Amino acid sequence: MKSLIAQSHSLSDPDVQLDIINNHNEKIKSLARFEQKLDEIDLFPLKPTGIEIFQINVGYMCNMTCKHCHVDAGPDRKEIMTRETLELCLDALNHEQITTVDLTGGAPEMNPHFRWFVDEVSKLGKHIIVRSNLTILDTRKFEDLPQFMADRGVEITCSLPFYSKRRTDTQRGEGTYDKSMKVLKILNEIGYGKDENLQLNLVYNPVGAFLPPDQESLQEDYKERLWNDHGIVFNELYTITNLPISRYLNFLLMSDNLEEYMEKLITSFNPGAAQGVMCRNTISIGWDGTLYDCDFNQMLKMQTNHGSPDHIKDWDLERLNNREIMVNQHCFGCTAGAGSSCGGAVT
Repeated sequence: MKSLIAQSHSLSDPDVQLDIINNHNEKIKSLARFEQKLDEIDLFPLKPTGIEIFQINVGYMCNMTCKHCHVDAGPDRKEIMTRETLELCLDALNHEQITTVDLTGGAPEMNPHFRWFVDEVSKLGKHIIVRSNLTILDTRKFEDLPQFMADRGVEITCSLPFYSKRRTDTQRGEGTYDKSMKVLKILNEIGYGKDENLQLNLVYNPVGAFLPPDQESLQEDYKERLWNDHGIVFNELYTITNLPISRYLNFLLMSDNLEEYMEKLITSFNPGAAQGVMCRNTISIGWDGTLYDCDFNQMLKMQTNHGSPDHIKDWDLERLNNREIMVNQHCFGCTAGAGSSCGGAVT
């Protein structure tokens, strides 16, 4: 299995990934199904609580190639959301129920229409979140963006795998930590993490085959170390479980950890976390306008289904609010332990 999956083209196919997650070996095949776990707590079929968050992946292009990236983003990716598709998103956003627009990538800042779109969404009175890798803001082309986003009250959520240089650079590439500290200081200088209207959050992803530690305790450690070492402040730390998708799935296979990791996710199933999974109040829009229940389903090409619209051009909020959410074994990653979402732990 190792030698087969080591071929990079194998994991570029979502169907191959799903087959591996479901059928890697007899032990994994014999473990509980996610649908079964939901049924036991009267949550199957999983239904939305109402779409409040509009998460848009504006493209897979990125200036980095991080080891844990479930999007498989990088400098060589050409998938970028067009202005026409972004305009369809604006049309769909013209509803008071949707309060938040969450921009992700890749590096969302690299979309050529990023500034225009943020301006247009801001005019609609929506709260905007930009998920940044920090290092992109240390380049000449994008160095104006911290002030641009501050002027529009954009919330910035940044990936920082750890508060130490060694562990951060191991996961995201040499030099990442120093660049991240430089940008965080710039963000602090213009008010991020200090002004109540300029929210600055950090994201922790485990570097190995284990679940995140307690979010509150780790946040205290992050705040103490970043302040003592660099004089940096921030608002919230989000701990996010790595799902067995794309590069992280490859890591699990190559390190012979897939079976153990899947067993850990399944046996750590938390009914409380299942109640609050992000797909219940979020819709995910792919770079080409295709609709998904979450960003992870997007990477596995699991489109919205059961009669609901599956493209932004056919947007129908009522039908999407009443859809059945598509699930599979990777969903155990969002319900293990304290749960996991784009906003960190669920419980």
